Amino acid sequence: GGRPARPAMVQQEPAGAPGLVEGEAAAATAAAAAAEVRLSRRRWAVVLLFSSYSLCNAFQWIQYGSVSNVFMRFYGVSAFAIDWLSMCYMLTYIPLLFPVAWLLDKRGLRLIALAGSALNALGAWVKLGSLKPQLFPVTVLGQVICSMAQVFILGMPSRIASVWFGSHEVSTACSIAVFGNQLGIALGFLVPPVLVPNLEDVEKLAYHISIMFFMTAGVATALFILVVIVFKEKPLHPPSRAQALIQSRTTEEYSYVQSILRLLRNANFLLLMITYGLNVGCFYALSTLLNRMVIRHYPGEEVNAGRIGLTIILSGMVGALISGIWLDRTKTYKQTTLVIYIMALVGMIAYTFTLSLGHLWVVFVTAGTLGFFMTGYLPLGFEFAAELTYPESEGTSSGLLNVSAQIFGIAFTISQGQIMDHFGTKAGNLFLCSFLFLGTIMTAFIKADLRRQQANSDNE
Repeated sequence: GGRPARPAMVQQEPAGAPGLVEGEAAAATAAAAAAEVRLSRRRWAVVLLFSSYSLCNAFQWIQYGSVSNVFMRFYGVSAFAIDWLSMCYMLTYIPLLFPVAWLLDKRGLRLIALAGSALNALGAWVKLGSLKPQLFPVTVLGQVICSMAQVFILGMPSRIASVWFGSHEVSTACSIAVFGNQLGIALGFLVPPVLVPNLEDVEKLAYHISIMFFMTAGVATALFILVVIVFKEKPLHPPSRAQALIQSRTTEEYSYVQSILRLLRNANFLLLMITYGLNVGCFYALSTLLNRMVIRHYPGEEVNAGRIGLTIILSGMVGALISGIWLDRTKTYKQTTLVIYIMALVGMIAYTFTLSLGHLWVVFVTAGTLGFFMTGYLPLGFEFAAELTYPESEGTSSGLLNVSAQIFGIAFTISQGQIMDHFGTKAGNLFLCSFLFLGTIMTAFIKADLRRQQANSDNE
């Protein structure tokens, strides 16, 4: 933007970082002041590559759900079994988050990137072994491996943004990193209905499914090779004062368990964790059940169901990017989060009451509005958490937000699926509206305690 360039060396002594003992703080800040702050040219390659393998993993999450009726017939399983192919992503995340966040702190970003992209490719290849109707368990295994890859991916956007990007572009970078995952879900809605038509002939159907699985495996493997070549641990120089402070701390001062306990004692972060879970949990349930909802009101419209999913995500990606750029410009974390939350609730109510009107174009419009705010909320949550919890690791705070989202996601997907089966789609969607309303109220109570901003401005 139109800001003056930062001087490379900062002369004055910066103030101490929160969470350190006085003497150590002084030593750490002196070291941070001596560190040269510079931006690496590689940073865009790193965030785009991360975005790409995140995209591939998200595609694999929703690729069954967007043609759930076709896969139900091919494997001869229930709708609930196909829903579990989506929910296993949420389920694996919960127990694996803490070991992975610990690994991130001990071994760093590169190892996490390698593990995530490798598991993603492995899962894609396993699915190629499930091209006969009796081989449903093999497809489940492939999906579980992909869901393990997701644990190495979901919590990384704010960490990659902090480690690689300057303080004036960090929220934008976080949005780009979240962007890939969203684009993957979008492609997961769009591509499967086109590649896998609803055919009677099982042989022909198997052939179409194999094309989709082969393409995915090829892309996933290429991305893994690129990660091996391109992805570095961190840039030569810290990109911001806040990052220089973190890097200058000695490892003895940092205990992973202590860090989690500090986060769970942080009232503002706890509120954010619950509200984030409610919002994103609703989004997961909506994505998983979308195909079933649309086909119930518009039979035979599989391809349009996919396109409605695509609309939700694409408008959401615009929302996410705008909210990232807006945060970098204004730093109004609390106000932006609250406004977006209220609008997501309004969008959900509109979608609920227009789904059954019989006009597909109306559903496209309301679903698009809903997506703009619901997905636009994702990077906001991560960045607000990074502010509220600095100098704790962003991997840990994002991870806890994601765990909350997965738990609510599973609960909402199962509950809404059951409500839809017994009382219809409107009742199921009203169920989600009530939780978004609760989340809006709770968001109003979060205090904007922006610690990372404080560290950057103290040290300018």
